[in-house]
Order: sequence, then C-alpha cells, then structure tokens
Amino acid sequence: MTTPSYASFRPLLWLVSLAIFMQMLDSTIVNTALPAMARSLGESPLQMQSVVFSYALAVATFIPASGWIADRFGTRRTFLAAIILFTLGSLACALAQTLHQLVAARVLQGVGGAMLLPVGRLAVMRSVAREQFLRAMSFIAIPALVGPLIGPTLGGWLVEVASWHWVFLINLPIGVIGYAAALKVMPDHYAEHRTRFDLAGYLMLAFGMVVLSLALDGISGMGTPHALVMLMTVAGLAALVGYWLHAANSTAPLFSLALFHVPSYRIGILGNLFSRIGSSAMPLLIPLLLQVGMGMSPMNAGLLMIPVAAAGMLSKRYAVKLVERFGYRRVLMVNTVLVGLAMASFIFMVPGQPMWLRVLQLALFGAVNSLQFTVMNTVTLRDLDRDFASSGNSLLSMVMMLATGFGAAAAGSLLAAFGQLDAVHGATAALHATFVCVGAITLTSTVIFWQLPDTRPSPREVEEVAE
Repeated sequence: MTTPSYASFRPLLWLVSLAIFMQMLDSTIVNTALPAMARSLGESPLQMQSVVFSYALAVATFIPASGWIADRFGTRRTFLAAIILFTLGSLACALAQTLHQLVAARVLQGVGGAMLLPVGRLAVMRSVAREQFLRAMSFIAIPALVGPLIGPTLGGWLVEVASWHWVFLINLPIGVIGYAAALKVMPDHYAEHRTRFDLAGYLMLAFGMVVLSLALDGISGMGTPHALVMLMTVAGLAALVGYWLHAANSTAPLFSLALFHVPSYRIGILGNLFSRIGSSAMPLLIPLLLQVGMGMSPMNAGLLMIPVAAAGMLSKRYAVKLVERFGYRRVLMVNTVLVGLAMASFIFMVPGQPMWLRVLQLALFGAVNSLQFTVMNTVTLRDLDRDFASSGNSLLSMVMMLATGFGAAAAGSLLAAFGQLDAVHGATAALHATFVCVGAITLTSTVIFWQLPDTRPSPREVEEVAE
C-alpha cells in the first residue's frame, strides 16, 4: 500500500490553517478595539476585561470535551459545527448593544473556538502519514504566528476607518469560506474504540474553573458582593478537590492523575498556570496604556504591537540552543525573572518617551515572553509517553486558556483596586501600578521552576513547541 503524497493533504492543511488563523486573529484583534467598544457601550475602558475573560474561559471549559465530541460525532460534523458557532458568535458580537450582550456572544464564540483547533489538529493527525506529520504540523502552525502579528494593527485600522463592530464582522466571510471548504475536504474520522465520557469529572472540573474565574473577576468591583465572591471561591476550590478525589478512584478519568507522576509535566503545568496569569494580562494592558494612558490612536497603538509579535517569532529560534547549553531549569529561572521585570518596566512608559526606546521596550518584552512560552511548553510535554501524550496536551491547552482568562480577570481586578489612583492621578497611574503587580505575579512562578532538575538535555531531547 503506497503512502499518500504530501500534496494530497494540502487542501486539508489549508483548511485547518484558515480555521486557526480565524481563531488567532480574533484573539488578538479585539484588544486594540476595547477602548472604542467601551465608549460605544458606555463603559469604562479600564473595566472591559470581561470581553477577553469570557472568551478564554469558554474555550478552556469546552476544550476537554472537544476530543470526545469529535470521536463520537466525527471530525467533519464537529468541525462544521465549530465554524458555525464561531461565525454566529462573531455576528452576535457585532450586533451587541450592551456589555452583557457582548460577553454572552463571546461565550458562544468561545464554544466554537474550543473545537476549531483541537478537532482540526486531530483530523490532520489521523489523515497524514507519520513521516509527513512534522512537516504538516509546521505548516498549520504558521497562522498561529501570523495572527498575532497583524491582529492588533488590523483591529486599530478597522476601528479608525469603520467601527469596532468590524473587528467581529471580518470573521463572517472567513467563516463562510471555511464552511464551504470543510464540506469538500474535511475527512470524517471516528474513534476506533468508543469510550465513555467522564461526565461527572467534566462537570466538577468545568464548574470549578468557571466559578473560580468568576470569583476573581468579581473582585474587580462590578457589583458583586464580597460574600458572594468568597462563596464562589470556596465552591470552586471544593469542586476541584472533588475532581481530584474522583480522578483518583475512576478507571477512566477525564485527565488521569498519573500525568502528575511525571515530574517535568507536574512542574511545567503548574509553572505554565502561574507564569501565564501575568503574561496574559499584557495584551489587554498594553493597548489600554497606549490609547487611554498616552492618548494614541487605535491604529498607532496596533502598529506598536508589531515589535512584540515580531521579536517573539525571532526569539523562538533560539529556544533550543539556549536549553541545550544551559538546561531547562536555568533558562526558565532566569527568563522568568526577565519577563517579570519587563512587565514592571512599563511603569517607565510615559508620554514624550522617544519612539525608538518605546519600540525597544516592547520588542524586549515580546522576545522574553515568547521564549518563556516555548520553553515552558517543551518542558511540560517532553517526558510524556504515548499513552499520556494526547490527554497531557489537552490539559496543557486547557490550562493555557484558563490562565488567559485569569490574567484578564486579574488585570481588571487590579485596575479596580487602583481606582483611587485613577481618580487622583489619571488612568496612567492605575495602569502603571497594575503592570508592577502582574510582573510580581509572574515572578512567583520562579519558585515552581526552581524544582526542575539542574541537568542539560541532549540535543535530540530538545524539541521546539509552537505556541
């Protein structure tokens, strides 16, 4: 039996790449448009974190179920449903008249987005021959890098030439093209062996994530009573403890606790969570600082995000060499400190600062932040065997999106906490104080990475993981 040529899979790869591009573009294009959304909806631009938070939380909540849904109903129907939900969610976002309507529409978008990437990647895994798999995955990883590069600038441009609604309307033609292409080229793969979905475990895990996230967002003072915030915190922690006890006694849990018997995975997943909380606040805070704090136009603020993405793409090339020379522990210990300091350094970004210095500061942050993501992901997954590779990767994806939601909620809560500074010294003072705090949050993850063994892997053991 001859192996199908790489060219025969190219239409599928283009389809999955289009879906990833649509999702990654949407994740970054929104941030630059938040101040314009706030003015249109009559909200404070410093309290728009729920637009980012709701999408990330919806994705994190539904990622664990996406693989089982694709196995049960087939990759073709699941992928088509994901495109429909994401496109309808985008339309609902554009039609929203209030912040609450916009948040609800973002949740619908997130449900579709939670299935786009995992199901598309699953279809590629089951269609492409093993010897061509790495080449295929490298191809579909390109949109994940291009989306953040053009998203902020495109968002700023759309706000200036049209309105913030076009940040979401731009997804409609992409969704229609993707749906038409999926009808023709998406294969319909099912699981070889039907497995029972761990519904009880999923409900406990999802409830815990949602309630804890809402509790963190409630601290921002959006009318949530303190007693309710405390109740949600306790209930969320109880749900996560309940899942831990359930997984310990279940024969087929959603995520096996045996994953945490692997030291590098245990340390990497926890380090990812705490390090990303601070990092995930930055895509929200930087455009706010540039537009609200420094009075820049949305277009110019978007252009200044290009050095962040470009330097991040460049630094990924040096991740493998650094790890080969210094080892995971030293690279992560030093780089985590650099990321935290780079975040706190935005306290020095003020009006009148030379443009070259501003671009250099943004590029340095983008470089160390991207390097952090690449090395964290690699150390998390590198020691998993084949039996745990799929569930371990799914859990990592869930934690990444959960941390994104936590980061947005933390940014909103910190901005609310520094509301007095905002009233006395203006929005810039509150934003500067928030940058220092999120930098400190990231620095706390150094105590987690310190637990890694101080060894240098051989070059063959180092793999670059696309963010």
